[in-house]
Amino acid sequence: MSFRDLRNFTEMMRALGCPRHISMENFRTPNFGLVSEILLWLVKRYEPQTDIPSDIETEQDRVFFIKAVAQFMATKARIKLNTKKLYQADGYAVKELLKITSVLYNAMKTKGTESSKIGEDDISKFKFDLGSKIADLKAARQLASEITSKGASLYDLLGKEVELRELRTEAIARPLEINETEKVMRIAIKDILMQVQKTKELLSNVASDEANLEAKIEKRKLELERNRKRLQTLQSVRPAFMDEYEKVEEELRKQYDIYLEKFRNLAYLEQQLEDHHRLEQERFEEAENTLHLMQSKLKEEEKRLLKSASNDDSDIDIQEDDESDSELEERRLSKLRTAIEVLMQGRPSKRVVGTMQDGNSDEDEDSEDSEIDLEDDEEDDDLEDESIALSPARPSRRVQKPEPLEDSDNDF
Repeated sequence: MSFRDLRNFTEMMRALGCPRHISMENFRTPNFGLVSEILLWLVKRYEPQTDIPSDIETEQDRVFFIKAVAQFMATKARIKLNTKKLYQADGYAVKELLKITSVLYNAMKTKGTESSKIGEDDISKFKFDLGSKIADLKAARQLASEITSKGASLYDLLGKEVELRELRTEAIARPLEINETEKVMRIAIKDILMQVQKTKELLSNVASDEANLEAKIEKRKLELERNRKRLQTLQSVRPAFMDEYEKVEEELRKQYDIYLEKFRNLAYLEQQLEDHHRLEQERFEEAENTLHLMQSKLKEEEKRLLKSASNDDSDIDIQEDDESDSELEERRLSKLRTAIEVLMQGRPSKRVVGTMQDGNSDEDEDSEDSEIDLEDDEEDDDLEDESIALSPARPSRRVQKPEPLEDSDNDF
């Protein structure tokens, strides 16, 4: 099958006047209905009086239809068709259909050319057609070359006629031997009988094979029916542990939902705990920074107070200086302790205060009261220190009046 064959076939069918429109895409896949319709139309076009059955519903009908068309074309038009390709009804069937359509198309073409020639002769008898003469000239040259070759071959055969005549006369004159002829005939008959026997054996084997195949088919059908029944019974019966399986599956689904909920809660709590630790760490770092700042401020204030006290109180005894130094040291330590306690109170953890004395409840209450008083005093001192740091003119007044300063130190 080629594109050219499909194109030529469709053009020829269109030129012959086929009532059905035939496309080149119709033969991409097998289409037996179209092929049967085309064959029937071509047969009717070739001989309208012919009678061919058009029933193609079953396989036997289609085979009979193809055989009838092939036999008709072989007997009437001397056209040999391949029935297998016609039965395929695809592109390979187009080559077989072209054999019929080309005959009809050429006949229609020659008839049209003859009528046109007659009309031209009637119109102008003296008109000269150079194209047709050139074609006739080519045909004459071809025929001349063929005549020459045929004459040469005939001459050679006639030259051998003398020898062949003698052999022919000897063969005709030789008498026939009946025994040899009978022997040859017997051998030929024997060979034919052997072939007939082999054919009969093959036919008997075919019959036995057919019976075996039918038995196997019946056996398979029975097995198929039995398996179908078994499948239906299995589908209708409910498994033994299906109820338990469904219960376990439902419980597993519930447990999985609980697991997901707990996992989400745990993840949320871990995130909250991490945020809490981070905030604690930031508070602690901020408290340390504040403590360092307070320490630096206290040191600067002590240095400033020491300088003012040394300049104004040069007549004070050395023992009083030592006592003032110890008081200043105790004051600094108390302020540091107060700042640490304030920082610790800002943290969420509880502060535990204890003593190394025996467990006297009254003494503990006294110690707690003393600690509270001490803290209050320290807070007052911190406020005084801050006021000192904010107003630079106040240290000179405190230096001029050292007695109130000593009273404030004695509070500790």
